[in-house]
Amino acid sequence: MTQGTMDAYSRILKKELVAAMGCTEPIAIAYAAAKCRQVLGKMPDHCRVHCSGNIVKNVMGVTVPNSGGLKGIDVAATLGILGGNADKDLEVLESVTEAHIAEAKGLLERGFCSCALVQNVENLYILIHLTAGDNSAVVEIRNYHKNITRIEKNGKLIYQQEVSCNEVPVKDDPDKAVLNIADILEYGNTLTDPEILELLEYQLQCNLAIAWEGLANNYGAQVGKTLLSTVKVRNTDTVRTIAKAYAAAGSDARMNGCAMPVVINSGSGNQGLTASLPVKVYADTYHISHERMMRALAVSNLIAIHQKQYIGSLSAYCGAVSAACGAGAAIAYMLGEAQPPQALYRQVCDTITNTIATVGGMVCDGAKSSCAAKIATAVDCAVTGYELSLRGLAFQPGEGLVMDSVEDTIESVGRMGREGMHSTDVEILQIMLGEE
Repeated sequence: MTQGTMDAYSRILKKELVAAMGCTEPIAIAYAAAKCRQVLGKMPDHCRVHCSGNIVKNVMGVTVPNSGGLKGIDVAATLGILGGNADKDLEVLESVTEAHIAEAKGLLERGFCSCALVQNVENLYILIHLTAGDNSAVVEIRNYHKNITRIEKNGKLIYQQEVSCNEVPVKDDPDKAVLNIADILEYGNTLTDPEILELLEYQLQCNLAIAWEGLANNYGAQVGKTLLSTVKVRNTDTVRTIAKAYAAAGSDARMNGCAMPVVINSGSGNQGLTASLPVKVYADTYHISHERMMRALAVSNLIAIHQKQYIGSLSAYCGAVSAACGAGAAIAYMLGEAQPPQALYRQVCDTITNTIATVGGMVCDGAKSSCAAKIATAVDCAVTGYELSLRGLAFQPGEGLVMDSVEDTIESVGRMGREGMHSTDVEILQIMLGEE
């Protein structure tokens, strides 16, 4: 593995592992609205939000953080305008106060914010249009949650980024194109970059904190709390249950309004939780050294990102599957330290294959409380995939989407998620919007 590849992997982690408050789709709306208010330079008279179907899908059922329990696109945008700090990126609503919430409720009752669905755009598309008398401002986001592609003020273009009218598959990104399982494991083996290690420590710190919050209090359907209540004795089954419970509890909290930050993966806090917390639980249970755990955490995050490059930012494919698969592979990597490199590589590949050949294609029907249960299901499947690999068992080429190599299998499942499930995505949105 060349130094250039090592550096590329580090750049990927620095780009992907960022802190965000709450579900990233309403936060992205709040971020765009706060930025638009900043450009306008005054309080607007009216806000109009234009967004893609996947944004609508992922905002409808989730509580906006620091909103006093409110939900909706208009809530996220209005709070971003009133109390958001665009300089905080995806922690934009950290500065919202009770006074802002009260003011937002009044504005929303008076029709301050209107929303429109935009067709034939990227899966992740947001445009905020603010007006104040004769003044106006526009901020547009495409493809990534804080990727501002256009800014206008009073009809004059201030900033524009060249983008395709169709979402460019993330696999075409020159950074992520270098990802492959063999090099990801080598990156883990040789990781010494203090900035990356500090970033991974921060991911664990944030994600553990919100998991504990979810376990301590009654958020949503209380999936994590319920799972943990079933634990009686400390054995292998208990480890599996605790790993599922921690990841699910973090999602319980963040899907239901908890304002604590989460370090995300592939634009998703749920994926960040799923890629990190099971690794921590297994490391603690099996007394793995802190150094090995951190290397495994890098492996988990990169394997999750590697899969998502073929699927795209938002789709009908539940991203918890990719993240749980990363965690399962990292557990195999972490616990198989004593194995010869080739045997360990095979075990990691088999864990990945077994996981995505089983639960790949779980549908995403928006961000909401049941995401926690989907996370628990995906983690359980990943652990099963790992346990099969311990016995030298793996699904074989020709069985469904399993191909001759793990790389081809990842790509085939990604193609199914990106292209094959497109019509599923459309149908899910139509059902959620009550359309015939």
